[in-house]
Amino acid sequence: MDERTASAIEWLLGSREPAVRYLTRRDLLGGAGRDDRERILEGPWVRALLAGQHADGGFGQHPYGKWTGAHWRLVSLVELAVPAGHPPAMRALETVFDWLTARERLSRILPKEDGRTYRCASQEGNALAVACRLGAAGDDRARLLAEVLVRWQWPDGGWNCSAGSISSFHETHAPMWGLHEYAAVTGDRAAVATARKAAEPFLTRRLFRSLRTGEVINQQWLALHYPPYWHYDVLQGLLVLSRMGLVGDPRASEALDHLEKRRLPDGRWRAGAYWWRPAKPGGAAQEVVDWGRSGPNQMITLNALRVLRAAGRL
Repeated sequence: MDERTASAIEWLLGSREPAVRYLTRRDLLGGAGRDDRERILEGPWVRALLAGQHADGGFGQHPYGKWTGAHWRLVSLVELAVPAGHPPAMRALETVFDWLTARERLSRILPKEDGRTYRCASQEGNALAVACRLGAAGDDRARLLAEVLVRWQWPDGGWNCSAGSISSFHETHAPMWGLHEYAAVTGDRAAVATARKAAEPFLTRRLFRSLRTGEVINQQWLALHYPPYWHYDVLQGLLVLSRMGLVGDPRASEALDHLEKRRLPDGRWRAGAYWWRPAKPGGAAQEVVDWGRSGPNQMITLNALRVLRAAGRL
């Protein structure tokens, strides 16, 4: 391990958040981190994400309310390794299941004249990943989410909620993650095949380049963000591919090079842009967690090191 990496890991191990310390030990050092794992629910980020829960399991707004609805809180919670089966998280999941699997909602989602189903499939993808991480992959509603994602996949491997001939990176990375998590737990062959097919649009485009021109598709994708929510960037793409065992594909090498170039001299990473804002009265896109808006970012550094380790670059 080089000096920069050792320094970044030492910094992560000094985090106030037990989940960050636990995930650093587990994913970067190969340790159990039992003490920190048992304290995850005590972490200030985790406590903030679970604060204000109502009796119905929600948080006083639609589950998809940006960014404090149950849907978004749960994605952050499972990324912080909240224990499977944790009762408050499971109650929040119920509200998300009820929203996404309501019969009247699904009955309105039908293929168009061109045979494609236009859906913001990041909703189902994130929810499916959450369900699997929380130990609910065997729930019939999780199975339903997996089935509809398989059915809605476009011929090029992705998903999209807008008219067009190609799928959307924004709407594809989350379903790819969710189906991978579902397949890992259940062994479902259709989920395996669909997730693998979804990786191809990313890999054939080197994660950020146009097939037609070779130019960068969207400069915003080269900036690093946390949380990504439904948005795509190269780090989120690399992270999901690393979880699938595909980050070593030669077509990911340029994106990995870019990630290394974004590294600070001290071995850490900082956010290049933000999708969230600190909570304030009447504000939009607010967060209940301060993920850090200046200096090195813990979650971006953790995820970048995880990716590089999976790619054999550490």
